[in-house]
Amino acid sequence: MRQIALALFAVLAAGQGITDRDLNSAASRNDWITTGRDYAETHYSPLDAINTSNVKRLGLEWSLDMETKRGLEATPIVVNGVMYLTGAWSVVYAVDAATGKRLWRWDPEVSRSWGQRACCDVVNRGVAVYGNRVYVGTLDGRLVALNASNGIPQWSAQTTDKNQSYTITGAPRIVKGKVLIGNGGAEYGVRGYVSAYDAQTGKLAWRFYTVPGDPSKP
Repeated sequence: MRQIALALFAVLAAGQGITDRDLNSAASRNDWITTGRDYAETHYSPLDAINTSNVKRLGLEWSLDMETKRGLEATPIVVNGVMYLTGAWSVVYAVDAATGKRLWRWDPEVSRSWGQRACCDVVNRGVAVYGNRVYVGTLDGRLVALNASNGIPQWSAQTTDKNQSYTITGAPRIVKGKVLIGNGGAEYGVRGYVSAYDAQTGKLAWRFYTVPGDPSKP
């Protein structure tokens, strides 16, 4: 049976896109603009529409066929009434949060052979939204910027050495106009790092290695 994404509750909001101010303040009550909702990843919503008196009346509002039998681990991001989420193989979906209608779908067409390098299934943990773009890391190590309105790629950067067993399953983060992305593959001996890319151009700004290098080499 294919995996199904379920929506119990969604609230429409008005606005023109996510800014640094939005990310710093998490001011929008109705949106869930980043993984964990804020930089502290509190996972807390101030909305009070669901409470102890009515929670028992919650029911299924809509469902979405995610077209896979593989794992689903993404945190949905909700911006201005649109829900952005990912399925297996780094496929990105944009959905009307009120109705469940699919607005667009983007498939990075990751080679299925890449699944041999993924220690823990071909999952993806979600996207980042900034301005009018949606950012996703793909299993084969790419960071891709998509137009938030139609899913058309704006730029793509290969963040890893494809000759090594790197993967990306984590969601990007946005900080001061930079898109931050890490990687996986420690099970196979690769050296982990975090990269920052310019959100507009896709140019690499800096890279920080979280795993020390060979101490015998300068």
